[in-house]
Amino acid sequence: MKSKQLVIAAMVSVFSIGICQSVLSQDKAVQTWSAKSQSSDYRIGAGDTIEVSTWKEPDLSRKEVLVRVDGKISFPLIGDIQAAGMTPVELTETIQKGLKDYVTSPVVTVTITNPGSQKVYILGEVLKTGEYPLYKTLTVLQAFALAGGFTQWASKDEIILLRKEGGKEKIYKINYKDIVRGRESENNLALQANDTIVVP
Repeated sequence: MKSKQLVIAAMVSVFSIGICQSVLSQDKAVQTWSAKSQSSDYRIGAGDTIEVSTWKEPDLSRKEVLVRVDGKISFPLIGDIQAAGMTPVELTETIQKGLKDYVTSPVVTVTITNPGSQKVYILGEVLKTGEYPLYKTLTVLQAFALAGGFTQWASKDEIILLRKEGGKEKIYKINYKDIVRGRESENNLALQANDTIVVP
């Protein structure tokens, strides 16, 4: 029994190292999603950096546009535009509509170059607590790998995940030991923006 547990622990350790290396080596191009290739339900948020390209109109194109704290961006001729809460496709349509008074049949492309609003937080008895960017689909187990694993005092069977759903905070109980043993694999949840994991 002990030898089996040691094998499982070794497998998890190797898996964790692999995830960390994978995330650290991500190329910026991999982290860039165009309006067509991005998930249709991705919502732009404050802190995101976007690129706006207007076909054959270099003066109406911007490589780095930061979504401000108030959720707006500034764009030539149009002024301030509410971007937070929109999908890239919706923002594309909004900018195109605003440019129609100045450009004949404008063709605009909105690209998320840095999803700065997409973050998760890992607190408590992990080696590296803090804020982590959510560049791709990330599960609870992968999040622990990013945080460097647990301290020797961690209560691995009493972990909680805090998530806002429908304006209310929901608490998920996570038992790391059971997930690793395959007993509660359904609790290896895919993380969402602004999730907070607390390891007591």
